[in-house]
Amino acid sequence: MTPLADEAAKPAYQVLARKYRPETFADLYGQDAMVRTLKNAFDADRIAHAFIMTGIRGTGKTTTARIIAKGLNCIGPDGQGGPTIAPCGVCDQCVAISEGRHVDVMEMDAASRTGVGDIREIIESVHYRAASARYKVYIIDEVHMLSNSAFNALLKTLEEPPEHVKFIFATTEIRKVPVTVLSRCQRFDLRRIEPEVMVTFLKSIASQESADITDDALALITRAAEGSARDALSLLDQAISHGAGHTGVDQVRTMLGLADRGRILDLFELIMRGDAAGALTEVSRQYADGADPAAILRDLAEVTHWISVVKISPEAVDDPTVNPDERDRGRQLANNLPMRALTRAWQMLLKIAEEVNIAPNAMMATEMGIIRLTHISDLPTPGDLVRKLQDAPPVSRSPSTDNRPSSPTGGQSGPSGQGSSVDRGSGAVSVAPAEHPENQALMRFATFQDVVELIRVRRDIRLLVEVENFVRLVKYRPGSIEFEPAENAPVQLASQLSSRLQNWTGVRWVVSVVSAGGQRTIAEERAEKIDSLHAMAATHPLVLQVMSVFPGAEISEVRGHDDVQSAYLPEVDEDPDLMDDQWDPIDPFDV
Repeated sequence: MTPLADEAAKPAYQVLARKYRPETFADLYGQDAMVRTLKNAFDADRIAHAFIMTGIRGTGKTTTARIIAKGLNCIGPDGQGGPTIAPCGVCDQCVAISEGRHVDVMEMDAASRTGVGDIREIIESVHYRAASARYKVYIIDEVHMLSNSAFNALLKTLEEPPEHVKFIFATTEIRKVPVTVLSRCQRFDLRRIEPEVMVTFLKSIASQESADITDDALALITRAAEGSARDALSLLDQAISHGAGHTGVDQVRTMLGLADRGRILDLFELIMRGDAAGALTEVSRQYADGADPAAILRDLAEVTHWISVVKISPEAVDDPTVNPDERDRGRQLANNLPMRALTRAWQMLLKIAEEVNIAPNAMMATEMGIIRLTHISDLPTPGDLVRKLQDAPPVSRSPSTDNRPSSPTGGQSGPSGQGSSVDRGSGAVSVAPAEHPENQALMRFATFQDVVELIRVRRDIRLLVEVENFVRLVKYRPGSIEFEPAENAPVQLASQLSSRLQNWTGVRWVVSVVSAGGQRTIAEERAEKIDSLHAMAATHPLVLQVMSVFPGAEISEVRGHDDVQSAYLPEVDEDPDLMDDQWDPIDPFDV
């Protein structure tokens, strides 16, 4: 034979994912619960007419469907066998199904055949008995891709199929399958393959392929596969070719474009120590060695998560995909780092990852993120700051701080020089019992503050701003408002206020303007209250201590205990030890 003929006669290479596809349930890894259920169903002759397999990619959904089809139609080596959970694999039925040429086992890809016409072919063919097998088996892959009309057309046949028909569906998106279909099928959720099982599986495949690959390399492949057997076999296939005889963890890491796990731990330690220069140098070295900036951030996030879990559950350190040296370092970091530092780093890494995706230069965004991480790594929490300030020696007050402005409720004189005893929020006007419908409508507005609240509820922002800034109330009773306009007040303010109130309440309102005698506007009272609170806060011993520690600091806002409680948490504990949970680590410099 010629060399060309020899090459043509040579069998084509088959990828590992197809070459080692399970042929029986004994070969199926990581799905013990499903195998046990099906075995008991076959033994008790309680085989359902429809199954649906769901799970992530590469866990064996279509493979399980074919094994069930073989088990239903297997006749054994002697041709006398019945339905079995362990098909022989040598009879004509098993061989034909394995090779995908069995006339009574029909596979349909719902991703490319989604319409009613495709389902109609199935409905019309189910009435005919199997040509050579015991059962007609319809395997519909990616069944969630069928249209709603196609699902509806299938319902009747799926609920009451002929005795010789079985349906097996496979999908990765079980939530997209109508509940009317799910209720007619036995559902099996195929789990991700556990790391220990996956490593054992890959070792057996590597041994059968006579491939020299280290355990650390297999652990890295297992971690990258994320529980998918097909992904793991595809990566193993690629790693064997990449190693060309011997495959180590460094070669697999280079193949996957990942940074060295040990170097990621080095970078993580530099960040948590606050060594910005060292962290930037390490990132630059990893980048020069081919690591992707986004991959570095993902690895840092993975390490942060792992150490946090180890801190909560120490037994989690015994991960088979992590080598002993990394386990020791992870255990040490979990013991030394506080949980607040880990959660803070996690939130910052998520924020940095978003910025890298939109930044014009990923490496620059990563470096800026690393700098921020190093600066907040040892940043004290508010509770620590309070304790430090409480332990610090008191600061002597300057003479100027004794001149406190009096409280708004301390009897300050109003614009006319007399004490202001009228308050819009509490100066209610007594109203006689309503006998007329108009009186009933006006009873809801006993004070001027009720009118302001009505404007706010109606969301008339412009009128609300004008009322708060330009209305100096002189006299109020329900249905009548008398005010002195402030400087630069709109000319049409009185008419607009009267018109809007009449439209909203259905009652005529008299709004009149006078030249004098008005109180302060709402905005003026609010500003005076804020100034008073700031002045009171500025004389507080703890604030004085903060000002001495942080020269140039300013009081930007003063909040009462009730304001903080309603804005952030149902209950606020004043214990400094519990204040850490109330801190937003995304903006650590907003003190």
